[in-house]
Amino acid sequence: MPDYFHGYSVVGLVAVVGVLFVAVAFGASALLRPTVPTPEKLLPYECGVDPVGEGWAHTQIRYYVYAFLYVIFAVDAVLLFPWATVFAADGFGAATLVEMFVFLGFLTVGLLYAWRKGVLEWT
Repeated sequence: MPDYFHGYSVVGLVAVVGVLFVAVAFGASALLRPTVPTPEKLLPYECGVDPVGEGWAHTQIRYYVYAFLYVIFAVDAVLLFPWATVFAADGFGAATLVEMFVFLGFLTVGLLYAWRKGVLEWT
């Protein structure tokens, strides 16, 4: 029974040391940094350019669509590589081949739908 709790005590000790490390770092930062607020320092900083106008900017949705399509095909690649290693194992050939073609079929239908809707055009 002592070995069972020994694992938890190590995890608890590491967590306490981590929390203490962060607390000491924040405390030292608060004590050691110079605090001289000036009107220039209190302005919002946006890449060195003084903010002009309202804080609202128009963003194109196409960037999000391309990011979403990238995530879809990245997940596809992540699933294809392990599938390729299991495919060669005994007893998995036909079943995994059919399942992968169904999965790739769903992805193809989604890609064709996006293409027909004009989502993939950059104009």
